[in-house]
Amino acid sequence: MSDSPAADPSGSPSADPDPADPDAPTPREASDPPGTGADPDRPAVAATRPRRPWLSGTLSALAVVAVWAALVVPTRLEQLTPLAFLRIPVEGLAAAALLLLLLPRARRWIAPVLGGLLGVLLIVRALDMGFLETLVRPFDPVTDWPLLGDAYAFLVGTAGQAGAIAIAAAAALLAIALVTLLALAGARIGRLVTAHRRGSAGAVAGLAVVWTACALVGAQIVPTVPVASRSTASLAKFEAEQIPTSIRDRAVFAQQAASDAYRGVPAAQRLSGLQGKDVVLTFVESYGRSAIEDPALDAQVDQVLDAGSAELKAAGFAARSGFLTSPIAGGGSWMAHATFLSGLHIDNQERYRGLVTSDRLTLSAAFRDAGWETTAIMPGTSEAWPEGKFYGFDRPYPVDTLGYRGPAYGWSSMPDQYALHQFQDRENARPGRGPLFSEVVLTSSHQPWTAVPSMVGWDQLGDGSVFATQPPITSDLPDPQRDKVQYARSIAYSLQSLISWVRTYGDENTVLVFLGDHQPIPAVTGDGASRDVPITIVAKDPAVLDKIADWHWDDGLRPAHDAPVWPMEAFRDRFFQAFGSAHTP
Repeated sequence: MSDSPAADPSGSPSADPDPADPDAPTPREASDPPGTGADPDRPAVAATRPRRPWLSGTLSALAVVAVWAALVVPTRLEQLTPLAFLRIPVEGLAAAALLLLLLPRARRWIAPVLGGLLGVLLIVRALDMGFLETLVRPFDPVTDWPLLGDAYAFLVGTAGQAGAIAIAAAAALLAIALVTLLALAGARIGRLVTAHRRGSAGAVAGLAVVWTACALVGAQIVPTVPVASRSTASLAKFEAEQIPTSIRDRAVFAQQAASDAYRGVPAAQRLSGLQGKDVVLTFVESYGRSAIEDPALDAQVDQVLDAGSAELKAAGFAARSGFLTSPIAGGGSWMAHATFLSGLHIDNQERYRGLVTSDRLTLSAAFRDAGWETTAIMPGTSEAWPEGKFYGFDRPYPVDTLGYRGPAYGWSSMPDQYALHQFQDRENARPGRGPLFSEVVLTSSHQPWTAVPSMVGWDQLGDGSVFATQPPITSDLPDPQRDKVQYARSIAYSLQSLISWVRTYGDENTVLVFLGDHQPIPAVTGDGASRDVPITIVAKDPAVLDKIADWHWDDGLRPAHDAPVWPMEAFRDRFFQAFGSAHTP
C-alpha cells in the first residue's frame, strides 16, 4: 500500500489545503518538488504532513492576542484592568499594512523583528510602571540601569538573599521569554497575513476607520485611557528622544559642578558663625510634605511635632521650619542627600556618579576643612561607601559597625532610637572631642512600612536586644490603608526619637538640622503630590536662629502651608551666606 496521498487523474493531490491554516501548503507548494514553486525561498512542505486546523487557529489567535495586548498595555499599574485592553493600537494597524505591502522574503524576517522590538518595548513599559510607582518618574534608558542593583539590594533587605536571587532570576527569564514569544508571534502573524491577504487588508481598513473615529471623539472606556491607542509609538518616541537628552546632560552637569562660587572662599570664613557648635544633620527617610498636610496622614505626625515644639521650648530650645523641594520622590534617598550637601540638582544616577567623582565642595567637607570633626551614622549602608571620602567624613559608621542585636523592622536594619543612641555613645559623648559635624540617617520610615517599635528609656537600649521583648506596632488594615497608617506611624516614631534625643542630650552648643529626603510613593500620597519636604533648624543659642531671620521660616517644628519653599539644591549656598563671614563672590 502506497504511503503517498491519493491522486486524481491529473496527478494533483486530491485534498485541498485548509484555508484557515497559515502553515498549510498551497497547492503549488505541495505538488512542486523541493526547490521549485511559486516562492523559491520557501522550502517544500511534505504532502503527508498531518493537518490540525484547530491547533493552528488557536496558535494564530493567541499570537494576535499577545501582540495586541502588548501594544495596548497601559502605563500605570492602577490602569491594568481587563477593560483597559479594549483599545485599537494604531501601531498594530500600521505594522499589518506594512506586512501586506512587503515581498514574501522581506516579510519573513521583518515580522519577527517587529515582534522582538515590541517585546523590548514591553520590558521598558514594565520598568516605567515600576519607576512611576516607586520614583514617580519613568525609566531612563541611559542613567537608570545602575538602579537595578539598588532594587536588588532592596529585595535582599526585604525578602532575604535566596528570595532576592529567585525574584531576579524569574524577572530575567520572563524578560527573555517576552522577547522570544513576541518574536514568534510576529512571525506567525506575518504568515497569517500572507495566507489571508484580502481578509487582512479589509480588517486593517475597517479598524483604521474605527480608530480614526474614536480618536476624533476622544472615546474612553477606562478614564484617561483612550480607545484609539498610540501608547507604544509614544513610548518609542519618548525613549528615542530621552537617550540624546540624557547624554547631553552629562556635559551640562559637568559645567554646573565645576562652577562653584564658594570654592575659593577661605575655609574659616564659610562657617564662622557656627564656631564651637556641634551641628547634627539628620535625614528622616520619606518625611514629605504630605506627612504633615494630608488629612489621611497628618494626625499622628502633627501631634508629635506640636507636642515636641512645646517640650523643646520648655527646655530652652527654639526652632524654625520651612520647605525644600526634593529632586526625587518615592526613593533614591542618596540623590537627595547629595543634592542637599552639594548644592547641585541630583535627580539621576549619572549625575550622582558625576558628583562623587568631582571636586565639588560639599557642606560636610566645608565643616571638615574649617576644623570640625566629621562623622556619619549610616544604618542603611551595608556595603563599602567610598563616597564618604568625597563628602569629607572622617569617621563613617555603616550598619555592620553599629552592633545592633535586636529584631529588624521591615527594610530598616535598626530602630531610629538605636541609631541615635549609637551616635550619642560613639561620638557626641566621646571624651576630649572637638566640635562635631555629624550626619545621622534615620531609616525606620523606609518602605515597606510593616512595623515600628515603641520608645524605651535611653539607658535601656544596650545592644538593641531590648526591642525583642516588646510586640511591634503593626496594622491589620487592608491595602492601601495599611500603608498609609504604618507610614504615618513610622514618621511619627522617627520624629519622636529625634525630639527625645535633642531634649535629653542637647545643650547650648547643639544645632540640629533635620529634614525629609523625599516624599513617599504615590500609593501613600496619591497622584499629583508635590516633591516638598519639611526642614527644621533647632538650637538653644538664640544667636544661631537670629542669623536665619531673613529666611522667614515659621516658628516651631511644623512649617505652615504657606511657609517658604526653596529648591533643595539652594540650601548649601544659603547656609554659607547665613553662617559665613564672606558673601558669595
